[in-house]
Amino acid sequence: MQRGRVQMIRCAIDGLEATVAETTHAFPRHSHDGFGIGVIVRGGQRSASGRGPVEARANDVITCNPGEVHDGSPLDERGRAWHMLYFAPSLMFEAAGELTQTFTRDVELTQPVTHDPLLKIRFERLFAAAVDDAACACDMAREEALVALIAHVGAHHTTLAPPRLALAPIARAKVRIDDDPASALTLADLASEAGMSRFQLLRGFARELGLPPHAYRMQRRVALARRLIATGSALADAAVGAGFADQSHMTRAFVRLLGITPASYAAATRRS
Repeated sequence: MQRGRVQMIRCAIDGLEATVAETTHAFPRHSHDGFGIGVIVRGGQRSASGRGPVEARANDVITCNPGEVHDGSPLDERGRAWHMLYFAPSLMFEAAGELTQTFTRDVELTQPVTHDPLLKIRFERLFAAAVDDAACACDMAREEALVALIAHVGAHHTTLAPPRLALAPIARAKVRIDDDPASALTLADLASEAGMSRFQLLRGFARELGLPPHAYRMQRRVALARRLIATGSALADAAVGAGFADQSHMTRAFVRLLGITPASYAAATRRS
């Protein structure tokens, strides 16, 4: 049974999303579209990261790369608390491009968990600047906090990503889901798109993306529902528009993947 709360907070910086969490919820395997950088505030977490199994404890910095499949469970029944910022890749690359020519689209964050006191300080300054208008009402101060963090990350916590030789048939199946996650696709539809058997598609998709097709489509449906809700759609309309059977189905998917309900997400994204 999940205890605690997960809150998504509207940020004053475009391309940045913030999360505050204190929960015992065990998050299933999933990925994010952007770079994630955060700090464990209390307790500890165990994760099967795309860069290996890790444990993080209070004051550790945690990171994830775009598309990196990972999960997350508390180390004990007391749960854990953390603050997280998710950076749109374009935001990260634009800011980093002003600082160095080495931070390219082939760069990835190196360590899923690191103990770096200076990075923690810079994260906390950016987090406060991004989410707390009272703490930082100045756009220039926000920019300075953003650039300082990305400069530190680029200098100390990045490396060139290994080349990925994605199979074209699997890529076609992925694009089919990405283009219309609400569609009632079957495994046979995706296999036909990829030009392979259902078994080959299932095995190859999970190997390439770290998730089976159904789980990947559910993640994309949640992402689509988030966009619909953030732009003003009623929850029931967002559920239908994203391909869920009904609002209850969408709610279960939100809680499982994000740790929050669609109503809580709507309240966070629509607040002035």
